[in-house]
Amino acid sequence: MGGCCTPRGYRRLFNEKGALAAAKRYRAKGLDAVSQRIVGLLLEGGVAGKTVLEIGGGIGAIQVELLRAGASRAVSIELTPTYEQAAADLLRERGLADRVERRVVDFVEASDEVDSADIVIMNRVICCYPDMPKLAGAAADRTGARLVMSFPNWRWWTRLMLGAGNVLLRATRREFQVFLHRPEAIRRTAGRHGLQVLKDRVGLFWETVEFERPPLRPSAAS
Repeated sequence: MGGCCTPRGYRRLFNEKGALAAAKRYRAKGLDAVSQRIVGLLLEGGVAGKTVLEIGGGIGAIQVELLRAGASRAVSIELTPTYEQAAADLLRERGLADRVERRVVDFVEASDEVDSADIVIMNRVICCYPDMPKLAGAAADRTGARLVMSFPNWRWWTRLMLGAGNVLLRATRREFQVFLHRPEAIRRTAGRHGLQVLKDRVGLFWETVEFERPPLRPSAAS
């Protein structure tokens, strides 16, 4: 991790209280708008029988929705243990505990130990990690068919808001900062790892991109 962000900083910001609040909101209102967009994109391409890998999945609400829609299994990778109890409660309530493996690791450091999946998801995760090429590249390398990522867009108000937020985080000594990576750099990184853009949705604050891995063309000899 970069010197600006420490494990303690992540745990203070993404804590157990926040996880419980997120689970309560999901039970009452369902997915938030960005998560709905991600699930919608994936459902358009079909999820029946597919394996899912979500990096930074939090309480695992997207995984729950995809499993209920027909996905076979899911693996959740989370950087801190603060979401584990809330996530376990949700899975138990919905009878899905035996179809999800949850791991608490730094995905970039442990990516060689993570199996590839048909569908890979990173929802509002790249902006929490300093080394975008390593994170996006590792996610792309684990993508069998489709990768969906959401991240802040490059509009002036987004840059202004995140800049002000980082000033506040530094002033309150939170040991955390938000990273604004250029969307074209994220897309290029995925492209270098064999993916191509399938759909790109730019919202007021968040941009959501679905990538796909093109099927291998049969060789002339075959």
